[in-house]
Amino acid sequence: MRLLILTKRSLITIGFCLVIALVATALVVSTTINSVQTASTEREIPIYCVDTDKKQVALSFDAAWGNEQTDTLLQILDKYNVKSTFFLVGQWVDNYPDSVKAIAEKGHDVGNHSNTHPYMTKLSTSDMTGQIQACNEKIKNITGNETTLFRAPYGDYNNDVVKSVNGCNMYCVQWDVDSLDWKDPTPQQITANVVKKVKNGSIILMHNGAKNTPEALPMVIEGLQEQGYEIVPISQILLQGEYYTDVQGKMCPKNVTTSPSD
Repeated sequence: MRLLILTKRSLITIGFCLVIALVATALVVSTTINSVQTASTEREIPIYCVDTDKKQVALSFDAAWGNEQTDTLLQILDKYNVKSTFFLVGQWVDNYPDSVKAIAEKGHDVGNHSNTHPYMTKLSTSDMTGQIQACNEKIKNITGNETTLFRAPYGDYNNDVVKSVNGCNMYCVQWDVDSLDWKDPTPQQITANVVKKVKNGSIILMHNGAKNTPEALPMVIEGLQEQGYEIVPISQILLQGEYYTDVQGKMCPKNVTTSPSD
């Protein structure tokens, strides 16, 4: 009897171990499948900079809150005959229509910075599209022009954000050079943050409401020009035709090459 009892216990133990092993195996397989699926999902990346041999860079200003410095920035840009890009929030467009009109009339790009400056990744895809389209309509009502450039508030994006922007036939644009003017460094520090980091095809982030940006802007422009860079709006630095963005967000052409037949 004792031998029989031990055998039953052994069988129970063995069965229990087999169940644990099967569960563990299922978890490993499930994790592996999920990892493969995640790896195979193509990541959507905005445009941070552009692959170009041209010695060009693009200045951009985000406008979300105040407006005290916009006219000064426009005057400085006029003085240097520089065209840039202003990304405008829809609420800002509502509050400062004359400035929106002035930006467009002076030849600068007018870009879309959402309607109310939310964290886009926290929205449903329909609300993402609503944010984009509402701001587009406000800009068009004032300037008469469609905008093709979008920058997500806070630089906050995911695949759905990029797809929503692309679905509106627009470019999702970030930056690869941050002036950090929003942290209120000195004008000299702002200038160094820009001129020491740019390369061909760089997109530079500045703000219309940062305290020291007006004082820094002439030094930034002169520093870039001394290095031989032409400063253009983002619309002029973007590549024409089909493109892709690499893992670092560089906009690259989709080159199609054919070998000559023998």
